Amino acid sequence: MKGPHQQQGFTLLELLVVLVVLGLLAGIVAPKYFGQLGRSEIKVAQAQIEGLSKALDLYRLDVGRYPSTEQGLNSLVIAPNNEPKWGGPYLQKSVPQDPWSQDYIYRSPGEYGDYDLLSLGKDSQPGGDGENADITSWQ
Repeated sequence: MKGPHQQQGFTLLELLVVLVVLGLLAGIVAPKYFGQLGRSEIKVAQAQIEGLSKALDLYRLDVGRYPSTEQGLNSLVIAPNNEPKWGGPYLQKSVPQDPWSQDYIYRSPGEYGDYDLLSLGKDSQPGGDGENADITSWQ
């Protein structure tokens, strides 16, 4: 029989059980969530490379060649000196960085085609697997 002044609440054991269950759930859900996040960054980089490639193709149609390595991707936004046929800007905004806040690497002429356009991935190092893999225009 409970008196009018007796308090009701959770015991320490009950609170610990709830915390353990929440910890287990977090341990199961968190890796799947962060795995999805990494895949989405890769997809963003692939989409940006595709968009930059289309802008480079438009540049080539106007000027007759791709921008040189020295001119770089900024020539898609700002007219290079001595380019009378430049019809840009070819991008609506400035040249984006990859999802890991690094500049895309552009080389023209390229080793794998007329130009090479790539991101070094999350680790910013050549090669790698998964999120650290290079994302390229020639894949």
